[in-house]
Amino acid sequence: MSVMNKFMSFLGLQEQEEIVEREQLPVEEEVETPQLEARRNPRGNNVVSIHSQKNVKVILHEPRSYDEAQEIADHLRSHRTVVVNLQRVRTDQALRIIDFLSGTVYALSGGISKIGGNIFLCTPDTVEISGTISEILADEHDYNRMR
Repeated sequence: MSVMNKFMSFLGLQEQEEIVEREQLPVEEEVETPQLEARRNPRGNNVVSIHSQKNVKVILHEPRSYDEAQEIADHLRSHRTVVVNLQRVRTDQALRIIDFLSGTVYALSGGISKIGGNIFLCTPDTVEISGTISEILADEHDYNRMR
């Protein structure tokens, strides 16, 4: 109802319009696929259950040169976890690869973690890394000393 109609009906110069209530159709609830279901954890990061995703792949990659770093980055962009073994690469090229992958992981909000001598785990934002291998090795070393 416009302002003019309201004013005229207030003065009694126009009859009020009947308000017609329309039946609301039941809204179909959208069913989210488990793949897209995101929950918040206390730290505010998105957490997606790894069990809800189909065809989760972990790529094992052993580059021979710096040129293969882009291929690893492409896997990360496709939301795949990559284990990178740098034992067959010269030290200077291994450092360049790690620098490149660190930048890629940062840009994708993922994570990178050293899991052994020259072996790194690069994960996309849908995978959370918790704990470190060095702590586990230190605990095992302390355990063996106590025996």
